[in-house]
Amino acid sequence: MTLDHVDLNLLVYLDVLLRERNVTRAAASLGISQPALSNSLKRLRETFGDPLLVRTSEGMTPTERALELQPVIHQVLATIQKVVEPASTFDAASSTRVFRILTSDYGEATLIPLVLKRLGEQAPNVVLDILTPSDMSFSEVEQGHVDLVLNRFDTMPQAFHQTTLWRDSFSCLFSADNPLRDKYSLEGYLEASHVWVNKTGMGAGVGLSPKDTNRLGWVDEALRRIGEQRKIAVFTRHYQSAIQMAGEKRLVATLPTRATGLQAANRSVVIREPPFEIPAFEFKMAWSPLLQHNPAHQWLRRLVSDAAAQTAAESE
Repeated sequence: MTLDHVDLNLLVYLDVLLRERNVTRAAASLGISQPALSNSLKRLRETFGDPLLVRTSEGMTPTERALELQPVIHQVLATIQKVVEPASTFDAASSTRVFRILTSDYGEATLIPLVLKRLGEQAPNVVLDILTPSDMSFSEVEQGHVDLVLNRFDTMPQAFHQTTLWRDSFSCLFSADNPLRDKYSLEGYLEASHVWVNKTGMGAGVGLSPKDTNRLGWVDEALRRIGEQRKIAVFTRHYQSAIQMAGEKRLVATLPTRATGLQAANRSVVIREPPFEIPAFEFKMAWSPLLQHNPAHQWLRRLVSDAAAQTAAESE
């Protein structure tokens, strides 16, 4: 098969079919009739020599070949879109666009305030819609339903664009009345009760227990490397909640240093370096390849990167 035998419209149809996994919804999204899309699917199957989508009890299920094609087609269509779009600019000062940013309350507390300040100066009518990681899946982000993801990641789809905004270490936060203050050591840390907080993934979260040692994240993995385990009294997915809980006399929260730094002026709590080594992590900005060349999106990425550089400089 040569390129002159490929109908680029078919690639657009396949992209939408793989996203919707339903002929009726895909046809409505494309603005064509269902019979026309069914005929196009037949042509796609002939072109690729594969069924691509197969009816199962769960609906239209992509074949292995279709799943291999999906990210490639995304990238091809994004590149073509860049070529055929007329050159345009983004007027931030007059824009009323809504930008959707997916981040945890760690990013919301440490970075978003500086982003808002810059928006007020450069784009006073732009609106931010802040979503949490459990609101969206990687697939929805890849489809461009979210402008940016600001988070730390264990894994990320290869199709995503990404950049590191900063590196952060960990600190321990606890009440000034906590007995640990007078006995701050690894032994005292292990005797204390702890608040666990972590939400790095995308999509709906799952329940945890202290026995889930393989899924507890960076702090507990660092302890496991030295043959130790802390006593977790409460699990939360919210950094601000963990900070508040650390004010309770018996609890300790081990959190990213930028998050504990928000309490630096609070004399009722104590901030200490962990009594064991925890590797630093990278806080990243990621986005769909479909948005890579969008002028408004390019402007937003520069603004967020500049805000991150500012807060990184202020923390040094």
